[in-house]
Amino acid sequence: MQPIRPILIAAALAITTPALPILAADAAKPVQNTAIKAPLAPEFSAKSVQGSSISSRTLAGKGYIVNFFGSWCPYCRKEIPDMVALQQKYEKQGFTFVGMAFQDNEKTMPDFIWQNNINFPVVMADAVIRNGFGQKVPGGVRSVPTLFAINRDGRLIEVITGARTKEEFESIILETLKKPAR
Repeated sequence: MQPIRPILIAAALAITTPALPILAADAAKPVQNTAIKAPLAPEFSAKSVQGSSISSRTLAGKGYIVNFFGSWCPYCRKEIPDMVALQQKYEKQGFTFVGMAFQDNEKTMPDFIWQNNINFPVVMADAVIRNGFGQKVPGGVRSVPTLFAINRDGRLIEVITGARTKEEFESIILETLKKPAR
């Protein structure tokens, strides 16, 4: 009977171990690699800090990355020059970044945008936007940077928490611009 005890302990641990780390790891994997069609991206509508209206409807047919960031976040600040360069490179091909300022100061955001030469729309991420995108991440959007990559078909193809290199951003952008399979 002694050999059964380790099996019972292992089974008990497997049953009682929280699944959140597994879910969090799965959230960072590309959705398009599954056999199931990627889910639709969350719908949103807002006025950018720069004054233009932006929504999932105005972005229909484009590839885009919704990037939750904070002006107070050193990792986010480090990504901005790469995002600005890639926005300039891919905008004419139908791509855009959408910055979602997370727990940030609306009064100082225009200066932050100007100081960093941000050339894509930036929205103050209110509770409705945070909750809409947060439903796609186990535990919601709790840290920055967190990005949501959406393809031309309006489908969420990738969710990543953590900083990206220019090369990683570019690879994701190219995935958003692929023509969807019909």
